[in-house]
Amino acid sequence: MQAAAAPSSVRRTRNAAATRARILAVAQAEFVAHGLSGARMDRIAETSGVNKNLLYHYFGSKDDLYLEVIEGIWMGLRANQRDEELLALPPERAMRQLVINTFDHFVATPDLIRLMSVENIHNARNLMRSTVVKPLYANLLGTLETILRRGQAAGVFRRKVDVIDLYLSISGLAYFFLSNQHTLSWLLDRTLVTPRRIAARRRHMADMVLAYLMHPPPEEQDGTAARSNDRRRG
Repeated sequence: MQAAAAPSSVRRTRNAAATRARILAVAQAEFVAHGLSGARMDRIAETSGVNKNLLYHYFGSKDDLYLEVIEGIWMGLRANQRDEELLALPPERAMRQLVINTFDHFVATPDLIRLMSVENIHNARNLMRSTVVKPLYANLLGTLETILRRGQAAGVFRRKVDVIDLYLSISGLAYFFLSNQHTLSWLLDRTLVTPRRIAARRRHMADMVLAYLMHPPPEEQDGTAARSNDRRRG
């Protein structure tokens, strides 16, 4: 009897996982379209093909469902920044690749822009309930600090860099371009989000970040020049 029950148990587990995934995909579209306040559990249940009782059984409440959606959004961004791959690269390449990975994920995930905006409207009160997202950003800062230290030790990065300010600049350069594309395209009489413009923006962002890191302020220039000369003589 136990051997016969096992395949059925596996099927139920797979079906439950597939149902949860389908609900989350539908819910994400609902929250993107209507925000947290305007989203309706009735619509999510109907579009997902489940009844509301099952929806609440899986997720408890609309706020809990929304939290799981935004956790997935933030976790996807962190996964695609690819920390382990970055740490295997020389510091200049690693920093350039971090900028590119961040920008490319923003471009490929327009829902990220919308849901980040929605959560900021709500003063991050839902994200603050998450136990999984904040540790991912501690890891990100650790990766950035490691890359910075390596670049500083090699004499290629400026010495005084606030790692949080640096990441705010990287994220902001990507986010603002996409979050304001419609208003800026109209105001500036230029369609900003085209394949050519996106490629140019990617290069521009990476060049800006590397230019900041690799061109120290006057008070650091003498030391940086001396270290560069030492490397050439060596």
